[in-house]
Amino acid sequence: MVNGMTKGKYPAPLKCVEAVQNAVKMKFEQGMTAEREIFTNLMWTPECRALRHMFVAQRAASKIDDVPSDTPQREINSVAVIGAGTMGGGITMNFLNAGIPVKMLEMKQEALDKGVGVLRGNYEAQVKKGKLKEDKFKERMALLSTTLDYEELKDADLVIEAVFEEIGVKEQVFKKLDEVMKPGAILASNTSTLDVNAIAHFTQRPQDVVGLHFFSPANVMKLLEVVRGADTAKDVMATVMSVAKKIKKTAVVSGVCDGFIGNRMIEQYSRQAGFLIEEGCTPQQVDKAIEKFGFAMGPFRMGDLAGNDIGWAIRKRRYLEKPGMKYSKTADLLCEMGRFGQKAGKGWYDYLPGKRDAIACKEVEDMVTEHREALGITARKISDDEIVQRLVFSLVNEAAHLLEEGIAARASDIDIVYVTGYGFPVYRGGPMMYADQFGLFNMVQAMNRFARNPHDDATFWEPAPLLARLVAEGKNFN
Repeated sequence: MVNGMTKGKYPAPLKCVEAVQNAVKMKFEQGMTAEREIFTNLMWTPECRALRHMFVAQRAASKIDDVPSDTPQREINSVAVIGAGTMGGGITMNFLNAGIPVKMLEMKQEALDKGVGVLRGNYEAQVKKGKLKEDKFKERMALLSTTLDYEELKDADLVIEAVFEEIGVKEQVFKKLDEVMKPGAILASNTSTLDVNAIAHFTQRPQDVVGLHFFSPANVMKLLEVVRGADTAKDVMATVMSVAKKIKKTAVVSGVCDGFIGNRMIEQYSRQAGFLIEEGCTPQQVDKAIEKFGFAMGPFRMGDLAGNDIGWAIRKRRYLEKPGMKYSKTADLLCEMGRFGQKAGKGWYDYLPGKRDAIACKEVEDMVTEHREALGITARKISDDEIVQRLVFSLVNEAAHLLEEGIAARASDIDIVYVTGYGFPVYRGGPMMYADQFGLFNMVQAMNRFARNPHDDATFWEPAPLLARLVAEGKNFN
């Protein structure tokens, strides 16, 4: 039973059972000696090292080197959220749960009513399951107010926009906020990829602008990427890091780049997933291999959950901005078939109405086979080890670039991002800790093999300068 609950990934619970058995079977002195031996052996397991690393990493992530702990903070007694969709509603719930009043804005009453209805439904579901008391539910709903008028947001201490991910839309919102918000209010964007510096300069107060990238569903996911713009004031950073704790989020600071920490890395992971199915894998083989490694969800199931059209939109932008970057066309072909994921009832997998079970789809397999033949690729058998290494090492190499560029302050911050936001197995300590334990020299040798694959992207597999330097010096990330 214990092994089933831990899925065989954590050695300690079984050893606890063994220690209890020893207490019954052995004399006291023998039992104590056996327990000491069990404890000592567990201390040196990779799982123990990874979990201790995560404990220290989480505390380190809350500290910003040039923002002292005694930096004065701005008072946050009320919040405004722009957008009542999935993200806006989830973000709002975080603050209501913390006892902070929220005013939610939408452009149309219909959208506002729908958003409040979904939010109320989420709380009612918690009450029904016994996770929330009726009086607490009423207290939280009483903290929520709504409006169609920007002027009614003017007294909020913090405003977070959660509107459509398009720079022109963000520009309209922030120019309006610059007009109406009181001096000293913090203006935050929930953008997941866009340039926070550009957004900040849509206003006359860039020092007050910061990125607060919540992860969907925002009322559940623990990760909050705090994106620090070039002009973001230190007291703004100190304030939002404190607010993150109040709403029970794990905050990690990122610099400004396309995709920040998490999404910039996941793009390389997704590219490798595409190459793998071109070369012979099925989506379910890739997903099963990485899930067996410990991920909560494989790349194709993840795409179906998030919406394949989102990645499609990003790739269309990439084709213009980075025409030399290589992608598998299978994901584009999938979207051209209208297979956008769970919301459409079909994506890389088929889905039955009202269910999330991923069902293998012959139509998708035929599409991949036809595309493979058009490229002249002969399908080959690919091992689970190769699948896992290509996916995980793509994350690590891109992360090394992020560290070199100063987008992430420390390798352990990246581990926190991936464990809390992307389903990386906690008992492996995040991608950077896993790379350290695998051995950076061994990892680079594997990357060199991948670079020789004519169907992969040889340029990407060139080790990042930081990674090459660490290998040459015999050092690790952490």
